[in-house]
Amino acid sequence: MRVFITGGSGFVGSGVVRQLIAAGHEVTGLARSEASAAALRAAGAKVLTGELTDLDRLAAGADAADGVIHCGFIHDFANFGHSVEVDRRAIAAFGDALAGSDRPLLVTSGVAGLSFGRPTTEEDEPDPSVYESVPRVSEQTGLALAARGIKAGVVRLPPSVHGAGDHGFVPILIAIARQKGVSAYIDAGDNRWPAVHRDDAAALYRLALEQGAAGQRHHAIGDEGVAFRDIASVIGRQLGVPVASIPLSAAVEHFGWFGRFAAMDVPASAALTRARLGWAPTGPGLIEELEQDIYFAA
Repeated sequence: MRVFITGGSGFVGSGVVRQLIAAGHEVTGLARSEASAAALRAAGAKVLTGELTDLDRLAAGADAADGVIHCGFIHDFANFGHSVEVDRRAIAAFGDALAGSDRPLLVTSGVAGLSFGRPTTEEDEPDPSVYESVPRVSEQTGLALAARGIKAGVVRLPPSVHGAGDHGFVPILIAIARQKGVSAYIDAGDNRWPAVHRDDAAALYRLALEQGAAGQRHHAIGDEGVAFRDIASVIGRQLGVPVASIPLSAAVEHFGWFGRFAAMDVPASAALTRARLGWAPTGPGLIEELEQDIYFAA
């Protein structure tokens, strides 16, 4: 299969590229810089230069492909509304290019903000109020394409996609613990974060592209829910700093903008994804990986 991917030089996307090429697929990645292009070529992929705002380039990449994976997103939280609109337009452009065919499109979403008091499943639809606080529209834009007959599906990622090269939520927590001299959790620390190893998430993208049906949500969930207290405890032990509970009222003071994420309780299940696609994560869990040196070597 000829696959066009955005975000293919990023942390998750680079793993997807390696998975696809290892499975015999021909991959072309969008690259907005020479560094990104070099990383794609080194992985064995072809390169289409351009940015997520270049809708004609996106359409050209999709036109020449048998399937599209959209991992790219502009992580500019100071101008998040613009990032969301760029994302929406990119997905719409892919939909227009793929309309009338059976070629699959996978877009990337997440389970952060989806809290039901139980593990979120693939069939759970977000409450519309979620988008007031987490206004990314990838999922609903992609599923709207499926309603138009386009073979579009969604991969939901957990708050922590971990592994060597991770620059996401866990490294942020480690940096805060270093700065503050304490590894903190909120109240009892019972709130749960799901997690997945980057290689397992990459394998899921490949399986979803090859086997997924239109309108399906796929959950890249290895750990269903790791207690935040346990994450903080390992970080404290690795850094040699105290581990302490702080009240919810002090979360923003301690964690800054990250306070709302530190308080999330968003366990999630991948039971349907495993059954539908035969996906079986094999990588280490989050706590097991935190016990290694890759997050603390610096």
